Amino acid sequence: MPEKLEKEEVQNISSKDSKELVETKKEETKPGEEKQTKGNDSKKPDKEQKTKNNTQIGRIVAIKGAVVDVHFPLYVPDIYNALEVQNKEQLILEVSEHLSNHTVRCLAMSPTSGLFLGVPVKDTGDVLHVPVGEKMQGRIVNVFGRPVDNLGPIEADKTAPIHIPSPSFVKVKSPTEIIETGLKAIDFFTPFVKGGKIGFFGGAGVGKTQLVTEIIHNTTMKHGTKSVFGGVGERTREGTELYLTLKETNVLQNVGIVLGQMNEYPAMRFRTPLTAVTLAEYFRDLTGKEVLLFIDNIFRFIQAGAEISTVLGRIPSETGYQSTMNSELGEIQERIVSTPGGAITSVQAVYVPADDFSDPAIQAIFSHLDTVVVLSRKIAQQKIFPAVDPLSSSSTLDSSVLGEKHYLALKQATKVLERYRSLQNIIAILGEGELSEAEKITVQRAKKITKFMTQPFYTAEQFTNIPGKYIEREKTVEGVNNIIQGKYDDLSDDDFYMIGEAEEATQKK
Repeated sequence: MPEKLEKEEVQNISSKDSKELVETKKEETKPGEEKQTKGNDSKKPDKEQKTKNNTQIGRIVAIKGAVVDVHFPLYVPDIYNALEVQNKEQLILEVSEHLSNHTVRCLAMSPTSGLFLGVPVKDTGDVLHVPVGEKMQGRIVNVFGRPVDNLGPIEADKTAPIHIPSPSFVKVKSPTEIIETGLKAIDFFTPFVKGGKIGFFGGAGVGKTQLVTEIIHNTTMKHGTKSVFGGVGERTREGTELYLTLKETNVLQNVGIVLGQMNEYPAMRFRTPLTAVTLAEYFRDLTGKEVLLFIDNIFRFIQAGAEISTVLGRIPSETGYQSTMNSELGEIQERIVSTPGGAITSVQAVYVPADDFSDPAIQAIFSHLDTVVVLSRKIAQQKIFPAVDPLSSSSTLDSSVLGEKHYLALKQATKVLERYRSLQNIIAILGEGELSEAEKITVQRAKKITKFMTQPFYTAEQFTNIPGKYIEREKTVEGVNNIIQGKYDDLSDDDFYMIGEAEEATQKK
């Protein structure tokens, strides 16, 4: 039987102290208020008494699709408590609302077909716990931590609750160290900081999932980093491709995968990120290891929340999203932080509906990120992969973290690319021949920088037949500096397409 990690073990928060605080407040209640609370308290015995008297059993009184109402005769379970339906195998309900002193409204985590009124439901007395630990690496599980890869059961030693408070402000550590990904466009324009949050923004088909998969491969192979992948609203095909790619590249053993597929009930998709975060927190807090948390796609988490809000009958916001969107997003993002015990670095793919970056959901996600990587459809159509738009992307890093050489090269490269973009309308109308000599040089160097940022992926070798390449950040900075200083002015920009280090361009001659 797996050992349960109580909430106080994970976040140093004692539930016993919390209960004592509640009891203290009850003792301090004014005489006039005592009568109002006494009746409810008498109907809510402690967990030991509930188990002994078998009063933790309630019965279903209403079923409305994914929403199930359950009546308990003597008490009401806490919000977020997990309830087990007795006559339906593996059906878990999560308490969402208190309708009265005896009735709760729950969200079904899986299909409710076959349920009927009067079915007994057991209150587990706690929130959903999932297995954690080293044995979760190399496996694919659902939101409950149950394996879905047909490789047998997982004999995990411990379990942990998916609902816990975020670390206190004084325990959060500011990130100051860069994580190298081996991808030139990322490491040069938008470097990742250890313990930070990175978002890949883009519409459908611009390469978000492919980029996430490549980063998992590179960080695992080069740094041996533990990784957790949370697939929220993933297509079955995407999950299969991810699994096969990681297996073929021999990095699956260092990655734990949690999938809440697109066909699952919204409650399951909605809680998938929490399960993934819980696995990542285990490696951070209890093993002291650095861990990378990948969430694909965080926008579908918001969509699942909107579905839940609708079925619960809540009034949506003016734009159609749930009114609780920001708080729900914050519940996840505030747990993805660095602490003295370790760091969780999060990489989140964000689908941009209709390529509209003014969408309220996209704006809500923006506010939580340290680094924003924008993937452009226009750039992807030019066969520039990864399709990173360096002028639309941003990072919070400064020269003290990047180093003076990288910082100056980044400023100069950005200036060249901005000048090239401002000249594109003139070029489209009059052609490059109408530009001054200085402008022609700027345009050619900008094209070289753009092509230099392309590179073959390890995880795409089977499609491109080009061996993948890992480029160190210092080599990328050196290559960009040489392009800006005119060392490669005699070369064509095509010589820089899909190469590794800049010197490889000279070998194409």
